[in-house]
Amino acid sequence: MIQNNTRSKGRLGLALLLVLPLAGCLWVDDTQDLERYTREQQARPSGKIEPLPTFKPYESFVYEGASLRNPFRPIVRVTADRDENTVNDAVQPDLDRPKEYLEEFSVDDLHMVGIITEPGGNTLWALIKDPNQEVHRVVAGNYLGNDYGEVTEISERELQLVEIISNGRGGWMKRPRTLTLEEQQD
Repeated sequence: MIQNNTRSKGRLGLALLLVLPLAGCLWVDDTQDLERYTREQQARPSGKIEPLPTFKPYESFVYEGASLRNPFRPIVRVTADRDENTVNDAVQPDLDRPKEYLEEFSVDDLHMVGIITEPGGNTLWALIKDPNQEVHRVVAGNYLGNDYGEVTEISERELQLVEIISNGRGGWMKRPRTLTLEEQQD
């Protein structure tokens, strides 16, 4: 009997669970206002939807000018002293002198990347990086570049050199150049 009583309570609970959600649903006889609203909305002109814009497909581009000279850096440092650029018949490169390693490269391909000081002295060495990514020490009196460039002065921020170039009339002339210390790029 106890088992039968428990079974009937379970059935009653289950019936209540099924009927209880239906208790919140009410039947409404008057739906005219809902029908009127629906007709008004359907009678209104529908808006026009603009078509999606067409996009051009992405075309990849490989920039190959990274290894070329920077067009925004001057080739020659312009100074107020123009007497050094004048033609001088006495100026000639020393062709008998053995070439140094950095004379194999153009000055545009060489970069000053730092300086070091001789321990206990005041001699400055400039650190020059060549196109092979090798770093070389240079002191005043060394040569670099294709145009017989002799290093004349090294300071904390730049290296001064004088090149001997052809004047276009069979002679030679001196041209000053400067390599400045490059800023660190992170």
